[in-house]
Amino acid sequence: MAILSIPEKNIQISNPKEIHNFFEARNIFFDQWKCDVLFEDNASQEDILQAYANDLDPFMKKGGYLTADVISINKLTENYDAIRAKFLAEHTHSEDEIRFFVDGQGLFWFNMENEPVFNLLCQKGDLISVPAGTKHWFDAGEENPFVKAIRIFIDMSGWVPEYTGSKLEVAFSGFSFPA
Repeated sequence: MAILSIPEKNIQISNPKEIHNFFEARNIFFDQWKCDVLFEDNASQEDILQAYANDLDPFMKKGGYLTADVISINKLTENYDAIRAKFLAEHTHSEDEIRFFVDGQGLFWFNMENEPVFNLLCQKGDLISVPAGTKHWFDAGEENPFVKAIRIFIDMSGWVPEYTGSKLEVAFSGFSFPA
């Protein structure tokens, strides 16, 4: 279940309809899909993609997306600190960044014009599409990270981060994942 937080206003919202409306007003796609398949840690990318093909295929066709893969991060991920640092710096992409969380959780932060910074804790079943050009960063957590998510692309090169250099993420580094 997703949790929307606006730290500067001390606001947390967990109602899916309110979260959906909040993001829709900002042209960010958020949805929740049925997510009832449990995977072993060694589940293959093909197994995970196949398990969600009934939802994934029509979504990809409608949006013109051509490829999907699976990212899996856990406490055994090699070089996790370096990987986390790469995601933590504020950046944009030339293509939408789409993630469907099949397990685990991660925190997407957003820096939109004329708005306080906000974040969305995405968990199992949550689907988010960060529009191209949107300033954001992502945190899988400092300790015991666990993310298993399907990434959807038109072209994977569009997902290369373009760092803003703002260092705004540092101001929110003490934020704790909602319980």
